[in-house]
Amino acid sequence: MNLREFRKVGHWPSLFSAFLYFDISFMIWVLVGALAVSISADLWPKPDGVSIETHLASIASKKGFLVAIPLLGGSILRLVLGLMTDHIGARRTGLIGLLLTAIPLLLGWLWAGTMGELVLVGLLLGVAGASFAAALPLASRWYPPEHQGLAMGIAGAGNSGTALATLFGPILAKELGWHAVFGLALIPLTLTFVAFLILAKDSPNQPAPKPLLAYGSVLAKKDAWWFCFFYSITFGGFVGLASFLNTFFKDQYFPNDPKSGAIYAGYFATACVIAGSFLRPVGGYLADHFGGVRMLLVLYVGVGILLCGVASLPPVWFAATLLALTMGLLGMGNGAVFQVVPQRFPKEIGVLTGLVGAAGGIGGFFLPNLLGLLKKATGSYGYGFAAFAAVAVVADGQLRLRLRRLRRGGRGRRGNRARGGVGLGEANGRDAGAGGRTRAGAGAGVIQARTWRAGSVSDRSERAGLLWLRAFQVSARSPRTSNATAINSPISLHRGQSNGNIQRVLHKQDAGLQA
Repeated sequence: MNLREFRKVGHWPSLFSAFLYFDISFMIWVLVGALAVSISADLWPKPDGVSIETHLASIASKKGFLVAIPLLGGSILRLVLGLMTDHIGARRTGLIGLLLTAIPLLLGWLWAGTMGELVLVGLLLGVAGASFAAALPLASRWYPPEHQGLAMGIAGAGNSGTALATLFGPILAKELGWHAVFGLALIPLTLTFVAFLILAKDSPNQPAPKPLLAYGSVLAKKDAWWFCFFYSITFGGFVGLASFLNTFFKDQYFPNDPKSGAIYAGYFATACVIAGSFLRPVGGYLADHFGGVRMLLVLYVGVGILLCGVASLPPVWFAATLLALTMGLLGMGNGAVFQVVPQRFPKEIGVLTGLVGAAGGIGGFFLPNLLGLLKKATGSYGYGFAAFAAVAVVADGQLRLRLRRLRRGGRGRRGNRARGGVGLGEANGRDAGAGGRTRAGAGAGVIQARTWRAGSVSDRSERAGLLWLRAFQVSARSPRTSNATAINSPISLHRGQSNGNIQRVLHKQDAGLQA
């Protein structure tokens, strides 16, 4: 894949609209987290005679819950917007979402003043987080499989809106009060609605709407649950940290500076968020070249190592550096996951985007609560970061175990084998006779792939396994693969040219590999 080809396909106005909608929605979604320092100072003022450290530890769990509420609301509403996207289209769904987002902003500006009222506002702000289920399908359906990673990465880079909230939220709250910040957010929301109305356009390649009961079949597939788990780590980690980093930096490094400390914390949080936001397209781009699953295997380990460093609570500049790198890897992981999702579930991309995105939001909901609860229980944020590091390592181990089981499962009656490592070097292909089998030796190991003919495969789990291994073994497209190739077509590996690159040849057939 090259950028020149990417510019010639798809629909740039819709891709930009998806990015803009996602960007402003994410800014609004994490607004409570960005304003948490100012809000908590009003809701829970420090009693006389209590040290600042003791007071901050006592309310840490409350702040964690408060900033996590919008993430929970987004998780619930993403499923709704995912269904709407598949039935009425991404454009109409996006317009409805933008209109509904104005409601909690008005409530936060003119009404909310207690914990209970802010919880309601936070839940309603979830509709902004649910933009994920409309923005990504709007972009994805315009682009062929070989450009999915970059297209989804560009649209998904809209989570950079979190940086706008963390940077400007504390500054405006200091000057105008946190209530006024909710009202000011209505200005970019209105401008985004107008731009989306004018520029966004649904792709003509829309999957036919399905009955609601049909979506239950997606939940019956194990791969859907695995995607949910993996995304709850990458996206959940990103949005959970983005919502809580203002609080963390303020409490940990600027506890005695109630006004300027919040602004300094916002600067550090913004630097971390920017790293994660703008590396998401890089993750999608690299996933197109090396495979989304392979990317995740590297990223999860890196996240675990970096978070162990953060858990030691080093000086603020070093902690910010480690967290920026962590957020960068999490952002790349977001792009990698959604490079694989459209390949595995091309027909249900709307509902899968909502389902997987909901899992990411749930992961984000648990992370601030975990950090706040452990801070209250132990007096230190270090234990919370250590726990998150352990979860990232577990995710990496589960992904490796999943791939190993898929390979072993292919050694049975079907004859698919994977021995040794998987490389991107030269592939030697030769016809294996009846059944349309092709053997390919790749780099450090040998991958035996099978060219499945129409009607020759009835084992759904084996076909799903082949799609998983496809995402791991090679990029989504060889430079010599046709744009017209179907995303769910069978695969065979053939000998490339003298440069040793693997060429993937995808055979369009009526039966295909659709699970």
